[in-house]
Amino acid sequence: MPFYKTSGKTPDKRHTQFRDNQKNLYWEELVSRNGFSCLYSNLYHLNPPTSIKKIGLFKKIKLSNPETPYRHHHIKTSKLKSKGTIISSRVPLFFNSDITIYKAHVNKSMSKLYKNGHADEILFVHSGTGILKTNFGNMNIIPGDYVIIPRGVIWKMTILENIEALVIESKGQIETPQKYRNKFGQLMEHSPFCERDIRTPEFVEPINGENININIKLELGIQEYIYKYHPFDLVGWDGYYFPWIFNINDFMPITGKIHQPPPVHQTFQSNGFVVCSFVPRLFDYHEFAIPAPYAHSNLDSDEIIFYSGGEFMSRKNIEEGSITYHPSGIPHGPQPGKIEKSIGINETNELAVMIDTFKPIKITEEALRVDDVNYPKSWLKK
Repeated sequence: MPFYKTSGKTPDKRHTQFRDNQKNLYWEELVSRNGFSCLYSNLYHLNPPTSIKKIGLFKKIKLSNPETPYRHHHIKTSKLKSKGTIISSRVPLFFNSDITIYKAHVNKSMSKLYKNGHADEILFVHSGTGILKTNFGNMNIIPGDYVIIPRGVIWKMTILENIEALVIESKGQIETPQKYRNKFGQLMEHSPFCERDIRTPEFVEPINGENININIKLELGIQEYIYKYHPFDLVGWDGYYFPWIFNINDFMPITGKIHQPPPVHQTFQSNGFVVCSFVPRLFDYHEFAIPAPYAHSNLDSDEIIFYSGGEFMSRKNIEEGSITYHPSGIPHGPQPGKIEKSIGINETNELAVMIDTFKPIKITEEALRVDDVNYPKSWLKK
């Protein structure tokens, strides 16, 4: 995050002696991006974070991309049968070299710790509640949360109510939009959200355990480890690098006299894609405004929309949990009757997450099993 946070106990100067009451040195760990030239935090451990007791099995993960016609898709994720933890219940739906998108139906808490070593993660919580426990501290999770977990963060999730989540793995760092930040990194006055909307980890007392199971996600699979010491043994940390949460309901939409294009709804950016939030808002106020969007062709991006709640003004037969995928080069827009129906309407209650990728996306075999094959013809007038 582009702001500084300190938690627990830290020394007056970094990289200097920092001791407990018995004069034992704490172990300092630097967690940083892009070598030593980007965001970082300094963590202070009771025990050495480098002590690995055992290297276990490596579970290979391979995403499938069957041949399918180049067309629009409507993925009905409510039909997915997978259950388990926020990790084991993930069903891969779309991917390219920058991003992988999953749906997770979570009914179990995690018993083992987890770290993604090669990707940042966004967990969008469609429903349910839980507690995210990390080496930086704990955060409560509620519906509508975008949970941002940078790579290298060690965590597990305790479930209080079963969770449905859209999961995004990103090869690049998840950032707030550059267009909404000043040269110092602060979100500017015209941004649809600001730093006070962002929740950060609450400090918890260090855990001084041993023989801790950790699964580390790598590009090709998951490696099992046993750490000698518990990685949640921090007495304190400070810096700009930590997990954080922004709730979609705190997004303040930008509206206008005529229909506003999707970039005004942008919430996050990364290398190769952006994330936008469609939230309840007032419609356009020009005398002859048409609130429904115009037909358009995405010539440089693929569009994926996850429908989380309300009635999406431009679509028919969409249910909560549906995902539409509109690949680049094929026009799409409001379905028959939706333009006329929108005229004179003052507001919308839709809630949706849009992901635009700048490289062609691949659809998985798992997604095709719950795809509405008649969706591409849904723009025909009946």
